[in-house]
Amino acid sequence: MKKIIKPIALVLLAALIIIQFFRPEKNVRSSETVATNDISKLYPVPQEVAAILQTSCYDCHSNNTRYPWYSNFQPVAWWLADHVKEGKKELNFSEFASYRIGKQYRKLEEVNSEVEEGEMPLESYTFIHGDAKLNPAQKEKLMSWASEIRDSIKAHYPADSLQRPKKK
Repeated sequence: MKKIIKPIALVLLAALIIIQFFRPEKNVRSSETVATNDISKLYPVPQEVAAILQTSCYDCHSNNTRYPWYSNFQPVAWWLADHVKEGKKELNFSEFASYRIGKQYRKLEEVNSEVEEGEMPLESYTFIHGDAKLNPAQKEKLMSWASEIRDSIKAHYPADSLQRPKKK
């Protein structure tokens, strides 16, 4: 049995060392300026809301992720890269102004429902980033802000522009 375990352990160790050389691209903006299509360029974002978004949302839902120390090790880095990619695919605050108006409206509805139901931020994220966990007052502040913007959109655009485009 020991004859089998030692070679397997060596192969696994070699594989672990080799994969360290294959790193995913990181999601980090090159400058400190706010992106051209950032939500704050289109809608007012109060300082309290901006702080909530920065702490609890932007690592997965913007073009600027703050990476923890353990993100330098494979396969964790691959998992994080995929997680961020999926998060940005669902909602990217750095690209929000480039969304069609109907998509903006729907994404703000989703922000409210996800936060209200406790689905966001993810429990797997808040487990390690305890400061990202939203207290009731933060949830209310974020949902109120999203509702105000959504209501503003609804007041300025016809209802048919807020619907999902029909597939041909």
